[in-house]
Amino acid sequence: MKFFILFFTLFLLLCGFVPSHAMVHRHRFVVQDTPYSRLCNNKSILTVNGQSPGPTIYVREGDTLAIDVINNATENITIHWHGVKQPRYPWSDGPEYITQCPIRPGTQFSQRIVLSDEIGTLWWHAHSDWSRATVYGALIVYPKKGSDYPFPKPAREIPIILGEWWISDIQAVLNEFIRSGDGPPSSDAFLINGQPGDLYPCSSSDTFKMRVDQGKTYLLRMINNAMNNIMFFRIANHNFTIVGTDAAYTKPFTTDYIAISPGQTIDFLLQANQNPSHYYMASRVYNTAGNASLTTTTAILEYTGNYSAPSSPLLPILPATNDTPASINFTARLKSLASKEHPIDVPQTADTIFFFTLSVNRFSCPPDAPCQGPFGGRLRASINNITFVTPRIAILQAYYNRIRGVYGENFPRNPTDPFNYTSDIQLLYTPQNGTEVRVIEYNATVELVFQGTNLLGGAYHPMHLHGYSFYVVGQGDGLFDRERDPLNYNLVDPPLSNTIAVRQSGWTAIRFKANNPGVWFLHCHLERHVTWGMEMAFIVQNGNSSDSKMLPPPRDMPRC
Repeated sequence: MKFFILFFTLFLLLCGFVPSHAMVHRHRFVVQDTPYSRLCNNKSILTVNGQSPGPTIYVREGDTLAIDVINNATENITIHWHGVKQPRYPWSDGPEYITQCPIRPGTQFSQRIVLSDEIGTLWWHAHSDWSRATVYGALIVYPKKGSDYPFPKPAREIPIILGEWWISDIQAVLNEFIRSGDGPPSSDAFLINGQPGDLYPCSSSDTFKMRVDQGKTYLLRMINNAMNNIMFFRIANHNFTIVGTDAAYTKPFTTDYIAISPGQTIDFLLQANQNPSHYYMASRVYNTAGNASLTTTTAILEYTGNYSAPSSPLLPILPATNDTPASINFTARLKSLASKEHPIDVPQTADTIFFFTLSVNRFSCPPDAPCQGPFGGRLRASINNITFVTPRIAILQAYYNRIRGVYGENFPRNPTDPFNYTSDIQLLYTPQNGTEVRVIEYNATVELVFQGTNLLGGAYHPMHLHGYSFYVVGQGDGLFDRERDPLNYNLVDPPLSNTIAVRQSGWTAIRFKANNPGVWFLHCHLERHVTWGMEMAFIVQNGNSSDSKMLPPPRDMPRC
């Protein structure tokens, strides 16, 4: 009876909120421990419906999802719908102790996922501890019925999801990583659609294969679920036409490789225009800091027809693992389509300006119990010199119910202790611990400049903002110059993104309209940096009208 009441209540909410042209799609996500075998080893992993990657979800622009998440596993879980703005409804966004408390073993939660103007490839993943290593899947958003792609219709569409695999239990990897104070161990393999590929042991028979007909064009929807690395990707003897990123169309451009950040999605057209044969798809890391496996994951592009297949497919030459120009140059080519049919609305000015430094830091450990990080210390990370401390009550719950003492509202607009952020001197700068948010007025026009620092040698940072897509109006190396650099902003066709890689010891400027009330998480999408505390949250206040206020929570919100 209780479940019927919850279902009926959710049904009424959906019917009252979903536009008349949209559809509601209902799915069951059963989170469970499942035996898996990879790399000649067996272990139990966390999955959704017994699969890793989990089910691919298909919707149209403006539709709504009703997802019943049932936790039959032995660990807490939350599910984040990466890149979905969730207008006025942050309750189903998913980050643990930011918008909700975890779904505990033996309980369930019915998420309502509201699509708005997103079109293209998004994804879903666990947002608790390191569970997204195995709990993730694609979310494909088609145009509304009657609308076409701004490119020729492909013969077929194929999700390509990059991932990682540890032979050890992922929770044990995380626990040891936290205990040691040093960086995490490298993964044992990278994955394409859940498979390592036949360059790894015990992996040949399950290597992902994509069959194509010569002369046809295919749309590949790529997602990077690697835990700690930007990834390079190529297909031997084939070029790509990039047509989208983060569920927004881009100006098409041709390239023979892709550089994709953790959390990012890239849509690209592949023309099957080579001689019928077998060709390797291949991917490996771009890495400039921290531990990373230098191995290569592969899948196989197989042409149909009668021909003699080679004994081994042709392997593409990938950019070097430290090829910074290759990573930067690919990202710099992304621009919004900005056509009459697909217009954009770039803020030409900003009334709310933030400057956030991104640093890897070090905490001291007791002399009689040194840690394994640099100089016997413990690695941490920070934004504006604040290392985020996760509360035990969700910030959204505390904000909505006016519970005091859970968080502070003093997250600094600018760094509190300025220094030469990109100096070659690798300072051991100790950050402050805190659970601080920044409050933004509804409808403010926000400019946020991310500045990478060179503390402990620096690193790149794929920054992800929940609840919004933003325009990447500028990027550069070195120190951001407030007087000079804004003169070169792209305010005509900047890419619309939800995740953007900030260069090592460089800067990135984004702009967005704060028109989505709620609590929204901002964090680096390298899991080691999230664990170390490179995160914060914005609270966007309600507007004055009824349609600019946050909606109330569902009755089955997980309890803390």
